[in-house]
Amino acid sequence: MLRALAPLAVVLAASAAFPGAAGAQRHNSNAPIDFAANAIELQDRANRAVLSGGVNIRQANLTLTADRVTVAYTGQVIGGSPQVSRLDASGGVTVVRPDQRARAQYGVYDLNRRVITMLGGVSLTQGTNTVTGGRLSINLDTGRAVIDGSAVGGGGGGTATDNGVVRQSGRVTGRFTVPERR
Repeated sequence: MLRALAPLAVVLAASAAFPGAAGAQRHNSNAPIDFAANAIELQDRANRAVLSGGVNIRQANLTLTADRVTVAYTGQVIGGSPQVSRLDASGGVTVVRPDQRARAQYGVYDLNRRVITMLGGVSLTQGTNTVTGGRLSINLDTGRAVIDGSAVGGGGGGTATDNGVVRQSGRVTGRFTVPERR
């Protein structure tokens, strides 16, 4: 029962930490995707391309950076371009949206569902508010961000300190700032 309530608490906490998220402007997932990388390997028979080395991807007001990104496309070509359906990123993944920055070890951008999922050492920052956990899901239609304590590969109860915030694997942690009252 407690485990079932944990995601609700995280949604409420994330909503309090990131008040602009619920009313966020809808992301244009139909916008073109521009990329830059040190190398690209085209795997046409598998309908994918592998970008590596300092990958930078931009779509509208969203930027994704990583060491490596596999771009899956449908095989359907419109206007001379393959139709991208999914981006799988690994290695120092960062997603930046207006007023938000998320970091993790891995990330998946499902363009059809308009959802970004990030895994492993996740941190989500807006202003001076930061929430950390094991898994983050961002709905690009609603701006809703949900973080849970799931750890990649299970993990134990290890702890670490990051700028005064104690991080425990398997738990969601964070720090909310409070306006100065006079």
